Amino acid sequence: MGTDEKDWLRLRKRMVEEQLVTRGIRDRAVLDAMLAVPRERFVDRQFRDSSYCDGPLPIGYGQTISQPYIVAYMCELLEVETHHHVLEIGCGSGYQAAVLGQLARSVVAVERIEPLYDRALSVLKDEIDNGTVRLILGDGTNGVKALAPFDRIIVSAAIQADRPPPALLEQLKPGGILVAPLGTMFQTIRIFHKKEDGIEERQGIAVSFVPFVSDENT
Repeated sequence: MGTDEKDWLRLRKRMVEEQLVTRGIRDRAVLDAMLAVPRERFVDRQFRDSSYCDGPLPIGYGQTISQPYIVAYMCELLEVETHHHVLEIGCGSGYQAAVLGQLARSVVAVERIEPLYDRALSVLKDEIDNGTVRLILGDGTNGVKALAPFDRIIVSAAIQADRPPPALLEQLKPGGILVAPLGTMFQTIRIFHKKEDGIEERQGIAVSFVPFVSDENT
């Protein structure tokens, strides 16, 4: 027997209450966004029954849809406001872009792997049609200069270096925030706040993301 809309909503509410609130996510806008976006839309059919499990799920091509808590945690760190213009690097399934689309004025999401881009393009059709999300196929290392500057930037894959690519920090507005996992086998979430006199950096939780893929490391 298939899962109907009421069942999905019940599972989504339980995910918000048990996986997010109990772990300290407090931003009401983030909690509402996580409740509003149907995660099952972004999960491969074979894993759909596990859409609200407390962990990542494979989406093919060596990539994953992130654990709900990590999506919410990174969104909370971004401190997104309704007038913000946001850049996401590593769109993958499109789930994080959809959540950000509930929080921001506009989201530009970059995906390098063409089959994932095509799938996200289909799944995010409503968000694209209403102008909330714009999807771009390409290497996110250089950001999207034509649509910069951005109020917020999020990287949804592990940057295997001590700093984000220079282009991303350049395309961040003064006062803007960039959130990304940095490290090799295991990573730490890092938060970069662009001030008038430089970049202020702080550290978040330990995480495990798939590697950031660019034209330089293929």
